[in-house]
Amino acid sequence: MTNKYSINQYSPTLFDITQDIIGSLPLRLIKQWLDSEQTQEVTLQLLEPYKVKGYSVSSDSAGLTKLTKQKGLLEILAIINQPKEIVYSFGTAIGGQGVGIWAADNTQMFYPASVSSETLVSALLTIQREISKRCQIKIGLGAHLGEFYYINGGLYGLEADVIEEIAENDTEGGEIVISQDIYELLPANHNFTIEKKGEITTKIGNIFRVLDGPSLSEVPPLNTNYPIPYSEIFYADLVVYENRLTDAELGKQLTDKYLQNKVIVLIERQSQKAEAHETAMFTNFALSARLKDMGQRLLKQNNGAEIKVVGTIGIYAFDEATTALNFAQAFRQELAAQDVASRIGIDAGEVLIFDLSVGGKDIAGNPVNVASKMAQDKGQFGKLYLSSTMKEFLDVSEFAQITYTVSGVEITIYEG
Repeated sequence: MTNKYSINQYSPTLFDITQDIIGSLPLRLIKQWLDSEQTQEVTLQLLEPYKVKGYSVSSDSAGLTKLTKQKGLLEILAIINQPKEIVYSFGTAIGGQGVGIWAADNTQMFYPASVSSETLVSALLTIQREISKRCQIKIGLGAHLGEFYYINGGLYGLEADVIEEIAENDTEGGEIVISQDIYELLPANHNFTIEKKGEITTKIGNIFRVLDGPSLSEVPPLNTNYPIPYSEIFYADLVVYENRLTDAELGKQLTDKYLQNKVIVLIERQSQKAEAHETAMFTNFALSARLKDMGQRLLKQNNGAEIKVVGTIGIYAFDEATTALNFAQAFRQELAAQDVASRIGIDAGEVLIFDLSVGGKDIAGNPVNVASKMAQDKGQFGKLYLSSTMKEFLDVSEFAQITYTVSGVEITIYEG
């Protein structure tokens, strides 16, 4: 067959082995696929060494959008740090391991299949009870037993994607949901109170809510060494601040020390579908590599920096609003010329940009959240969105003003 994607479509330096960073794009694996026949059979052969069986447990915070309107970035980071520590402490105590980069408010754990379903569900209940007692923010938890691909420190595959999306989009703060596979693995005489979650039917079967049941018999000591993305120096300061959130002077010192004012461009490209999920996964890997390649080239013409390219998303930071807009418009145009639709959000404000311990960078801050909500939550493909903050720096007369409510917060944006 004729390959739809070719290694010749990329800059020769993109697949330099030094850029194949854990937690980022698996560039070596992508290159192997690009050099192959790209059939489903070959794709499965490439993925076979990465296959694992066990539990994937994802979490997502609830009410964070409202909280960002009330508190500063460093206080938010300290608040979302607390549930991460609890999730990791109880997870590792029963044999789990942290998966991916825990830079945002989400977490992901992988547990081997040898962990009993009863132990896992008890651990999830204990986690929620401890978070309810100790933390200012709640999380939703989603768990599934299945087969996944463990690549570059992250879990991939249809089943991993489904449970992560359920945790992010279909859980409330304090809620625990489990897949049908976990539910059916529980013994008939289990002591949990469980009900079917509405009429939700997914590609991994029915979803169930865990309402009550026994906690773990032992509470492990707090383990603060979850997959921490920050530098050791920043994380040490964050832990100190976590215990002194009312100390305004310390908050100001850390803000001056770590935060920067930047214009943030978030670009989401449209996902590509294929008959088989594994082929679609590699197709999207290849498109993400193209996103990274294109961004690096356009950044040479604009004074900005790539923060990260992960999945369908690219995030970039600029000092000047006009430069950021020019970059975004050029990016949209180039993607469209390759028949790839995109939607883009741009906002400005205080952010924390940090080097990851495994290499690469990541970012935290309300401008990233706002850009994401404009583009991903409400945006249309082919459109570009400016926040109300950008009105201070750019002429928005040719953009359409839109006002709507997202996550309980009313925002005004400009679409063009």
